[in-house]
Amino acid sequence: MSAGGASGVTRAEVCAVACAEVFRGVGEVMASAFGTAPALGARIARLTFAPDLVLTDGDAALIDGAPALGESPSGCVVESHMPYRRVFDVVWSGRRSLIMMASQIDRAGNQNISAIGPWNRPKAQLIGVRGAPGNTVNHPTSYWLPDHSPRSFVEEVDVVCGVGYARADAAGEAAGRFHDVRQVISNLGVFDFDTPDHAMRIRSIHPGVALEEVVRATGFPLEIPSDLEETRFPTPTELSLIRDVLDPRSIRDRELRG
Repeated sequence: MSAGGASGVTRAEVCAVACAEVFRGVGEVMASAFGTAPALGARIARLTFAPDLVLTDGDAALIDGAPALGESPSGCVVESHMPYRRVFDVVWSGRRSLIMMASQIDRAGNQNISAIGPWNRPKAQLIGVRGAPGNTVNHPTSYWLPDHSPRSFVEEVDVVCGVGYARADAAGEAAGRFHDVRQVISNLGVFDFDTPDHAMRIRSIHPGVALEEVVRATGFPLEIPSDLEETRFPTPTELSLIRDVLDPRSIRDRELRG
């Protein structure tokens, strides 16, 4: 899928650098990235504008380096061993920046990865709540949805897993003190909650995407700024990293539909 404008740049590559931007300026924190575009984004950020970002091998170590997608990190230097129990120490200390995936996201930033349909008789059982509640009340959390549609961007999620702004505020200081849902990246654009009532707004639309397409694919009214921007293209350096170093097998293209 071509992104338009810059010859040969694909939508998947634009999404990868949009995910990389989530980690700009976060400092020396652990990056957790779920999904192909977020995994690429974390690696791009680490190798370019966020050298202090800490990556993991996805198992039990913090590593110095950015292995290609689908490849073993065996060539990377292990900076520290990190058994699973230590992940919670990082989460609770706030020293983590996370991009999770979402089956549903709503206008207030609530996320669902648990089940679709009525609570007492869901139509589909998904992966469960997992660590989403604790993530969202302890450190910055963003979301990646590779298939933007009215079924994924919904008025109200069927099950609240990741906690949105209104619920965090209602729960009091303990839930809201470190609550920070930063961005939502989809195959159509980038979204945030930088509005007076923390309602989702469009931050940028990807090259080749029309505003009407985004509005049509969203199941609730979006805040639309008067100075709406276009998501940036990868720089030549980032494009070379994506194609030649981090994802030479083009795994990124399998994640987007259509």
